[in-house]
Amino acid sequence: MSSNNHFDILVIGSGPAGQKAAIQGAKAGKRVALVERDKQVGGACVQHGTIPSKTLRESALNMVRFRRTSNVFDFRLRDDLTVPALIQRLEEVVQAHSVYMAAQLDRNQVTRIHARAKFISEHDIECTTPKRTTERYSADVIVIATGSRPRRPDNVPVDHEHILDSDSILSMTYLPKTLMVLGGGVIASEYASFFSILGVQVVMVDQADRPLRFMDAEITDGFVQAFQASGGRYYGQQKIENVKWDGLSKVMTLLGNGEVLESEKMLMALGRVANIEDLNLQTVGIEPTPRGVIPVDEFFRTTLPHVYAVGDVIGPPSLASYSMEQGRRAMCHALAIDPGHPAEMVPMGIFTVPEMSSVGISEEEAVSRHGGAMVGRARFQEIARGQISGMTDGLLKLVADPQGKKLLGIHIVGEGACELVHIGQMGLLAQVEIDSFVENIFNFPTMAETYRVAALDIVKQRPR
Repeated sequence: MSSNNHFDILVIGSGPAGQKAAIQGAKAGKRVALVERDKQVGGACVQHGTIPSKTLRESALNMVRFRRTSNVFDFRLRDDLTVPALIQRLEEVVQAHSVYMAAQLDRNQVTRIHARAKFISEHDIECTTPKRTTERYSADVIVIATGSRPRRPDNVPVDHEHILDSDSILSMTYLPKTLMVLGGGVIASEYASFFSILGVQVVMVDQADRPLRFMDAEITDGFVQAFQASGGRYYGQQKIENVKWDGLSKVMTLLGNGEVLESEKMLMALGRVANIEDLNLQTVGIEPTPRGVIPVDEFFRTTLPHVYAVGDVIGPPSLASYSMEQGRRAMCHALAIDPGHPAEMVPMGIFTVPEMSSVGISEEEAVSRHGGAMVGRARFQEIARGQISGMTDGLLKLVADPQGKKLLGIHIVGEGACELVHIGQMGLLAQVEIDSFVENIFNFPTMAETYRVAALDIVKQRPR
């Protein structure tokens, strides 16, 4: 094997996790290769996930903003409105982001390889190009970041026309009158809320009692209330027995209780499957878990110490920000670089309508770790900017230690939550106390004032 085919680090997959790992390695002065099977870098995040869904979300929010000014504009959606018209900027946005990512990789001298990769030994990778030619590469450190794809249960026959998944939902040519969404995770919740505010009658069917169970219950309750206020319906604790297209105009969903629900279209969002079957992992003794993900330790190492796995291939939460941090931290460990603050300081952002975001620990975790917690709340309707902007349905929740002094976590539901959370994140990183949010001045009127209101709520609970 040519010395040019040996790298210090070889990353398989160019999504958020792989891209971040490759850049971290390159910035440390290592010779890095990045293998991607698609022509463009970015993975599902750019082509089917984060970028496309957020582009649709922005269009939907623009509709809402116009509706808020109905006394000024005579606004309504056209009856013949198509989905492509709502996301007409999608190709431009995707292309721009792909170009930016590729330029960043090139600027950091990361070698890009357009091919499918598989292990042939513990340090050797065989890459097959689109033209069916093969080339072997070796590396001291290998990072698996091949992402995931939508799961397709046998009882939900996805046809990408009537019964769709997250890869095909935006291929609809028109907005349906009714949409059934199966699942209660991030993808299900985001798309359900997008289409609901566009006037589609949306029903979410989920096995759990509430969506997004990894989030604070008070925050998800706020999301469900807003979803139902827009005309949506959350149907929890339901088992899905069978789904079929009636051949004419309806998708029929049979529930475990015998009830049959009808819809014009369906989005199947019942989890994702790790893209690992083509990697030939058995050759190097890496065994997936029963759930089909790669097991790793706290440093993201597999059973082979020089092979790391990050992103969707190791399971939830499958969020871009977490995947990026996993890629960075894995590479820091491989190169003996201090990764900095613990992973719980990574913010979690769910771009539903309204948004949900959190950072730090939950009230429940605070009670478990510290023997108690003091919680302060600020409702958006109490804030002048919330009233001015018409964003009154929201809540910011601060979690503090039992004495109400130390900030432990921030949880937010409401428009702008994914931006607003970063003020609290910086507070956590700087280890500021609750009183700092009371003693310092925020611009008026701004949503940032929610921090002061929530902090005052904690202060008044302290023993006199």
